[in-house]
Amino acid sequence: MDMYRFKDILAVGETVAVEFKRCGGKAEADTYETVCSFLNRFGGDIYLGVEDNGSVVGVPGKAALGIIKNFIGIVSNPDMINPTVYLAPEVFEYEGKKLVRIHVPPSSEVHSFKKVIYDRVDDADVKVTATGQIAQLYIRKQRIFTEKKVYPYVRDEHLRFDLLPRIRQLAMNRYKDHPWKAMSDDELLQSAGLIGEDLEIGAKGYNLAAVMILGRDEVIKSVSPAYRTDALLRKVNFDRYDDRLVVETNLIDSYDLLMGFATKHLLDKFYLEGDARVSLSRAIAREMLVNCLIHREFTSSFIAQFVIEKDLMYTANANRAETGDMITPDNFRPNPKNPIIASFFRNICLADELGSGVRNLYRYGKLYSGKAPQLIDGDIFRIIVPLDDAYSFDAQIGKAQTAKSNRKNCGSDCGMDCTTAEISVLEFLKKNPAATHERIATEIGKSIRTAQSVVRSLKKKGLLTREGSRSVGLWIVTPNVK
Repeated sequence: MDMYRFKDILAVGETVAVEFKRCGGKAEADTYETVCSFLNRFGGDIYLGVEDNGSVVGVPGKAALGIIKNFIGIVSNPDMINPTVYLAPEVFEYEGKKLVRIHVPPSSEVHSFKKVIYDRVDDADVKVTATGQIAQLYIRKQRIFTEKKVYPYVRDEHLRFDLLPRIRQLAMNRYKDHPWKAMSDDELLQSAGLIGEDLEIGAKGYNLAAVMILGRDEVIKSVSPAYRTDALLRKVNFDRYDDRLVVETNLIDSYDLLMGFATKHLLDKFYLEGDARVSLSRAIAREMLVNCLIHREFTSSFIAQFVIEKDLMYTANANRAETGDMITPDNFRPNPKNPIIASFFRNICLADELGSGVRNLYRYGKLYSGKAPQLIDGDIFRIIVPLDDAYSFDAQIGKAQTAKSNRKNCGSDCGMDCTTAEISVLEFLKKNPAATHERIATEIGKSIRTAQSVVRSLKKKGLLTREGSRSVGLWIVTPNVK
């Protein structure tokens, strides 16, 4: 057990993947509830001998081996944990006290403890009893691409073939000799993966992806009754809304309608990328809405949302969660929830290669509001982008350049001779001297490695020093940095 990491865990406290348990002569029943919930969610670590508030009390030294033996016997008993699991607890010492760490990996199956299913929600173990919740849990475990479900009774007249000329043109806008240009309608649908075969029941026909992309509204409603995206503006009336758009049509038209709503209500701030002007609001809304439309779980009853408020905007949609973590450019691993639909959107230029959306959101989000977005991978996937109508990246650069030109006789180590990233870090650390590299990286919209590099550069220039230890300490910005 890495002691530095354990100190950080104690400081952060219980999370979706960390649980503390006081333990006497044996692990209590709620320990096994946590084992069950970790197995059903993303896995995690249980620490026996730690209070809920992070205080280390330890376990009785002579009882540690007995605790482990009893624990292994229970998780191996199908009448207790079903299906059974093999776990290997670890004994370690911290500040002279013995503790037991139990690492629980995520499982590909749904587990129960004493015939009750538990799931992990934030830092709590929750009983799962509702049929819909249990079904969602099984969907998450099975890793099924529900977009591939075949509907043998969906016929040509149920689809909007009038959209195909527009689809071909969108594809050719990206590549003038796109293969879809010369294909017949049937060949295009086959090429896009919208016609499938269910080998289990011997059925062939249009799949769910075809219905969601090309289906008539009444057909979509029949196949996915809860499918809807609710777009709301809440800047004055927070209890209800100032403007609303309910979208229940195919994914292509849905994208246009939602982008129109975003364009109507978001400031289009000036920004130059090289010699070309980039619409930051459209770039951000595009990534948010494409993700909300093409990576959602269409079998869920959760109604997707796109909400614009005064200080932030967010999307929320049903999801097959992979990790439950906050997603950043550093830890993101591309894993399309609906690969057929995602590929279709890439072909018509409404989406880019996997992973680019996360990078674009962090990049443009920081330029748009001065703050990094949040992407939360849960059963409900959320993208939260801060808004600040008064912020302008272009104006910030102008202020920095003006301040630099006005300073006299300050020498080469003057703070205004720094890069834009270094200036941002200095300003942030003046107000947040206890910030970690992770927080610095989030603030400047860069990777942790880049944040560490910026900090090293500032320390070499004599503009930044560290007082205290690595885990408990403060950043000190040189006083002459204005």
